[in-house]
Amino acid sequence: MADTLPIDGRRQRADANRRRIALAMLDLVREGVVAPSADQVAEHAGVGRRTVFRLFSDMEGLYREMHAAMVERLAPIFTVPLAATAWRARVDEMIERRARVFEEMLPIKSGSDAHRHHSQFLQAEHKKITKLQRDTLTAVLPAAVRNEGERVEALDLTFSFEAWRRLRQEQRLTPKQAESVWRLMAEALLR
Repeated sequence: MADTLPIDGRRQRADANRRRIALAMLDLVREGVVAPSADQVAEHAGVGRRTVFRLFSDMEGLYREMHAAMVERLAPIFTVPLAATAWRARVDEMIERRARVFEEMLPIKSGSDAHRHHSQFLQAEHKKITKLQRDTLTAVLPAAVRNEGERVEALDLTFSFEAWRRLRQEQRLTPKQAESVWRLMAEALLR
């Protein structure tokens, strides 16, 4: 019976507006606006200011919607299995993939980190991302390396989002230069 009921047009419009607002917020953050105002988001999304507040009564809802949009955008990169079979080649492939993902995430994650201290959702997602980074790294390493605690810790730090952000923002390296630094560090740590 539920399949035969007409779809509520208001619900569709609300969902579309939620999506537009989240994408507008992501665009503004990518452009360097760390904390866009409701007016900026509304204008960029092509909706009224009241619509922003009606659809997002708190920031947690907006963070969730933004996160869903980012996951949708980055999932295709994550879901493709690594093609290499040798572990060192898999590390190289992981470096290339992680550099692409982190470069895409850089403005958004930097913005969300500025708000993470007062958002349970962002705190929980940060923990998930950190665990995913570590799990992805350890999955490509052979058991002999995985069992070397300090080396795994050094590799985990080396290929972290925080290291990427430092290379790109503080050290002002290009994406290619930052990826080259990662490869150099991998070579040194995996000898």
